[in-house]
Amino acid sequence: MSNKVASQEIVKCYHCGELCEDELVEFDGKAFCCNGCKMVYEILDENDLCNYYDLQNAPGINLKNRNYEQKFAYLDNADIQNQLLNFSSDHLNKIAFFVPAIHCSSCIWLLEHLDRLREGIIQSRVNFVLKEVSIDYDPEVISLKTIVELLATVGYEPEINLQNASRTKAKKESRKLYLQVGVAGFGFGNIMLLSFPEYFGFEGLDHSVRVFMNYINILISLPVVFYSGSSYFISAFKGLRQKYINIDVPITIGIVTLFVRSLFEILTEAGPGYLDSLSGLIFFLLIGKWFQSRTYESLSFDRDYKSYFPLAVSRVTNDVHEMVQITELKENDLIEVRNQEIIPADSELVSNGASIDYSFVTGEADTIEKKEGDYIYAGGRQVGSTIRLRIKKAVSQSYLTQLWNNDAFNEESTYDSLIDKISKYFTLAVLFIALTSAAYWYFEGPSHILNAFTAVLIVACPCALSLATPFTL
Repeated sequence: MSNKVASQEIVKCYHCGELCEDELVEFDGKAFCCNGCKMVYEILDENDLCNYYDLQNAPGINLKNRNYEQKFAYLDNADIQNQLLNFSSDHLNKIAFFVPAIHCSSCIWLLEHLDRLREGIIQSRVNFVLKEVSIDYDPEVISLKTIVELLATVGYEPEINLQNASRTKAKKESRKLYLQVGVAGFGFGNIMLLSFPEYFGFEGLDHSVRVFMNYINILISLPVVFYSGSSYFISAFKGLRQKYINIDVPITIGIVTLFVRSLFEILTEAGPGYLDSLSGLIFFLLIGKWFQSRTYESLSFDRDYKSYFPLAVSRVTNDVHEMVQITELKENDLIEVRNQEIIPADSELVSNGASIDYSFVTGEADTIEKKEGDYIYAGGRQVGSTIRLRIKKAVSQSYLTQLWNNDAFNEESTYDSLIDKISKYFTLAVLFIALTSAAYWYFEGPSHILNAFTAVLIVACPCALSLATPFTL
């Protein structure tokens, strides 16, 4: 039953913990603030999942005034699905959603038991730190749209936008960096371990054992140089191909010189080489790169408009509704925008009137009333009934996109630019000094040519600049 509640009778909702001030819905001897919370309780009760409420008092999300009808219809689009899925086959699809509402152990427990709510969900796992739920499901039994609607119904609506579609590539790049750091760290530690006799000047070690350990160091250093250090080689090569000397060129010269000099010393049994220093150098360079990427992620300010705009919108053609990706919108397309949805492109209002919330774009909290024929900029949020708009500019050309692409937001770091400019002349100067020193020792003492030439290249390697950059930006 549902009835208005007098102030002296106000109770808390059994599901979400909100006060039932305006309406009280009673079911199964429990009080709910709205039919949405009651419906979630019914779903959990029917599937014997009410342990959800034992883990924490009133752990649910308030569902009052939430309507998901047709909101996720675009997820039936095969092209959109392919962009979102991490893996797809005939009987197994894998996908990960960012769910901002995850906040406690009850959330984790419920989301990891989705397979008991709907047939076709194979398993679900929650990463609490990232607020991410990974779901494996059978596309022959349940659709992606149904899964998202289920999540929204139980109060855990995932955040789906254009940026989700490009997130997979970023994850792969991040995973590669982690592997590079791991390989470099492994090599650095083990080469140092095998070099302890050299560090302590231990003379009792058999010569053959010493040579064998040096050869083992060479084997360990190969993946460090050619896998962990590959990004510096690639960057330097691309720069030189464009006739441009970036900071990675002198770093690459230093790495190659260290490696070649170490190989020469070990193979000729002239010394143990510098493979420990080389591995440590690459390891700490990669640590700096990792720190820089994490810092940029935390301070990113969602710079890409893709993180704000929806993934799809309802386009109307001859009174036929079709969910399309916003990147497919063209000038003069007619679209429908429902309550609380974002206007994806600069448009002309076709409906009689609209109330637009521009708080994100302008900072003003008050809604702006628009009438038929008014020009409406992208980025506003429709408040009220469904409206129709005529697209006037493509998404990539809209006002909001131009704001995001403004030089004030995307200007390259002055510090980075300065380092690249310095590195151009620095590299030429280092090569000149190295060749000059080699020429000098050619006449004064030919036996010192190699030492003089390589010493300049190694000592002058601008790794301090490269290490300092991530921590100063």
